[in-house]
Amino acid sequence: MISIDQLSVEFSARPLFTDISYVVNDRDRIALVGKNGAGKSTMLKIIAGVEHPTAGSVSVPKGMTIGYLPQVMQLADSCTVRKETEKAFAHLHDMQMSIKALEREMAERDDYESESYMQLCEQFTHESEHLEMMGGSEYMGKLERTLMGLGFRQMDLERPTSEFSGGWRMRIELAKILLQHPDVLLLDEPTNHLDIESIQWLEQFLATYSGAVMLVSHDRAFINNVTNRTIEISCGRIYDYRVKYDEYVNLRAERREQQIRAFENQQKEIADTQAFIDRFRYQATKAIQVQQRIRQLEKIIPIEIDEVDNSALHLKFTCSQRSGDYPVICDEARKEYDHVVFDHVNLTIRRGEKVAFVGKNGEGKSTMVKCIMNEIPFDGEVKVGHNVQIGYFAQNQAQMLDGEITVFDTIDRVARGDIRLKIRDILGAFMFGGEASEKKVKFLSGGERTRLAMIKLLLEPVNLLILDEPTNHLDLKSKDVLKEAIRDFDGTVIIVSHDRDFLDGLVERVYEFGGGKVREHLGGIYDWIRMHEAEQSTQRTLSSSQRNQNTHSTQNTPKNQNTPTSPSKLSYEEQKAQARAQKKREKALADAEAQVSQLESAIAILEEQMATEAGSQDMSLYEKHTKLKQQLAEAEELWMQLME
Repeated sequence: MISIDQLSVEFSARPLFTDISYVVNDRDRIALVGKNGAGKSTMLKIIAGVEHPTAGSVSVPKGMTIGYLPQVMQLADSCTVRKETEKAFAHLHDMQMSIKALEREMAERDDYESESYMQLCEQFTHESEHLEMMGGSEYMGKLERTLMGLGFRQMDLERPTSEFSGGWRMRIELAKILLQHPDVLLLDEPTNHLDIESIQWLEQFLATYSGAVMLVSHDRAFINNVTNRTIEISCGRIYDYRVKYDEYVNLRAERREQQIRAFENQQKEIADTQAFIDRFRYQATKAIQVQQRIRQLEKIIPIEIDEVDNSALHLKFTCSQRSGDYPVICDEARKEYDHVVFDHVNLTIRRGEKVAFVGKNGEGKSTMVKCIMNEIPFDGEVKVGHNVQIGYFAQNQAQMLDGEITVFDTIDRVARGDIRLKIRDILGAFMFGGEASEKKVKFLSGGERTRLAMIKLLLEPVNLLILDEPTNHLDLKSKDVLKEAIRDFDGTVIIVSHDRDFLDGLVERVYEFGGGKVREHLGGIYDWIRMHEAEQSTQRTLSSSQRNQNTHSTQNTPKNQNTPTSPSKLSYEEQKAQARAQKKREKALADAEAQVSQLESAIAILEEQMATEAGSQDMSLYEKHTKLKQQLAEAEELWMQLME
């Protein structure tokens, strides 16, 4: 376990947090929460050893490994995706090279009866067994499963990393950290560059991870599904709750209400006691009672009320004049670069609708937005309706701000009319009050830049909001306020986002981008997720059934006989049979995945025991390890068969 003892951090004589102490246990799943700038990322860096505290200490047991994923890192572009990810197994490669060198030496020597040759054989056997114990023959399967879980395709593994965007390269770094299987995972915004499917895969991976996990994330659904402990950094202190985030929010509110009531009762008791003392202080007959009250008053320990950070982000989008009934109409829209991004896109967005664009990264969501904005050429027709005034927030909007001017000047240059008299008030509402408004933009954090770009969007009345990943770098409170503002907006809204909790209850229609097509789904984001999962399961079941049917036909049907059955022509009973088969296969696949994860965890725990002095001499552990490895190979083979 990791012990944080009386940790204090100061920046330019300003305390970030003071005298913080807590313990990270072996199987903890910790969500580190708080507003932007509270010190969450700094805390992870200190535990990872990247930064050092002003005072206090972090005690890490000898031999414990820590994997740290920062928000921003320098990424290499010198090899393929597979080769870059294989660097996670550098220790295995070194062991393989050592074993090959021993093998060559054994082949070159002929002194088979000598003591040195016997020692060489023993060393070769020991290192070979150690390599096998570490998974030397199975790491490639784990590598491919991890990369595909994070959204890569098989064909992507041999492509140079330089062909991928920064977000995809961050996925490679995440894969490398997960494959190293450290004792403690420190993840700073791991979902920022992941699509919904990859986020769900990561949730399942972390749920069965054998080590400890501490993460910073503004994805409420993700932290609720992964963590079981919440540590909030607020006003320089921490509040530690061993519950999920949603439960923590309720408990935190209840705790503060209890503190307020106890504080009020204590203040009444103090006032009554002081009144008695003041009234009878100079009466000899009451001298003993007065002295008792004085001593009683001195013994009272004042009740403290937890500070609450009230600096919340308040947004109100002003809807301009009414637009036409159909703000956006796409008619056979098509866009291609070196490949077709999407084709034959026909969609109509009605006035007042709030819709979401979802799908894997690179499938055309932001490209469609650029087509609507007429920023790039395309084929077909994309019409913007009558009297439509667009407010556009792009993914790179925050980076496009002029870094050499101040926060105040950034807004002052775009403000018009009477709004210029309220700039200070607006900046204060966005947590840029006081000296923060005079800070140069280049010194702002990613979240501060995002908020500043959002202010610019608010200054001009619009009736169509197009928001491309608007929640990146916003903290949980700010996201809640932004969501409420969008919900209350009277105009039309298009949102590109992977944040399930943010989209839940906000959009009533989902457009799915994938495979060069755009599909419309009525309902909210979780309706789409359930439908998408059901379709994938059906597709896997039908593929498996078709393969089995083709195999059977090849063995039993003459070559000139062709009697395929279209799924659309299946009878009711056949459809019911397929549905039952689908459910059975889904359960088998889930069971297989769980078994693989459980066996990997069991092997990891066993290997830790074998690494100790006592464990290295316990032959029963080696026998158990061999059996578990065999079971894992069988489970992985079954899992791969079910995935086909």
